[in-house]
Amino acid sequence: MTWMATDTLNYMLNRGYAYATSIGRKYHGQTLLSHLASLYPHSTTEAWQQNLNNGEVTLNGVTATGSETVTAGQTLVWNRPPWIEPDCPLHFDILFEDPHLLAVNKPSGLPTLPGGGYMENTLLRLVQKQSPNANPVHRLGRGTSGIVLFAKTPQAAANLSADWNTPRIQKIYRALAQHVALQDRYEILTPIGLVPHPRIGSVWAASSNGKPSKSLAKVISRGGSTTTFEVSLYSGRPHQIRIHLASIGHPLVGDPLYGMTGQPLEDLPGLPGDGGYFLHAQFLNFRHPINGEQINLEAALPNGFSLHQ
Repeated sequence: MTWMATDTLNYMLNRGYAYATSIGRKYHGQTLLSHLASLYPHSTTEAWQQNLNNGEVTLNGVTATGSETVTAGQTLVWNRPPWIEPDCPLHFDILFEDPHLLAVNKPSGLPTLPGGGYMENTLLRLVQKQSPNANPVHRLGRGTSGIVLFAKTPQAAANLSADWNTPRIQKIYRALAQHVALQDRYEILTPIGLVPHPRIGSVWAASSNGKPSKSLAKVISRGGSTTTFEVSLYSGRPHQIRIHLASIGHPLVGDPLYGMTGQPLEDLPGLPGDGGYFLHAQFLNFRHPINGEQINLEAALPNGFSLHQ
């Protein structure tokens, strides 16, 4: 069953959003304007001054001008006015549903959660229009397609979260990567952590100081200059498959963020959340968190995989 939004979310103003943060110790003593420009580098200092002039920013509940000196522990709120969100797919296929769970096949380009300019045009908002109590147990990147599992009850959410990064839940992805693999199987243990980036501040990437991570990549097929992998996850780090395959010399085809070593590209062709790569959460196997029944889910591959091999 395919669910599709019947209104024109893509072209409507959303409700705006209040971004609230607490001033950290390392920012103590900065002017508010310079702090905003460093905290939200997507906008220039001039743009932030205009936001301040519009009365959109408060510091400890008081409308700010930008000249204030910030103090650790203060509450900073940017009341962003309503905006028209970027276009994206507004449909998903329902793979499984009962009183406790909902599993859907997310299209590439639809964010799972609000963020990065998207508030209403997200899988969460669309799902909650029909199942108000549903919340995702995990998330997929905006450019990643495939299975997203939602819990509809607190007990189901708690039980699934406890098992999520254990062998009791099997997560298998299909990935189209650059270059022809020399081996048929790779166990990838590259640690993943935040690394600095000159354009976006910091980003998750391969890092010797990162957290332990494990993926198992098996070759499904080889093309003239590509390899299709089946990847099983044994940990749940951000962008794990993209980073891990890049770290062994096989960045995803079309990935705008990661290069050959699992490090971010210096000259990014777009924003970190942009798609264009081919990564699909194809299989999810687990025991039902309430009744113990074995659940085996499969999301059909998007056309892009067959067209680019």
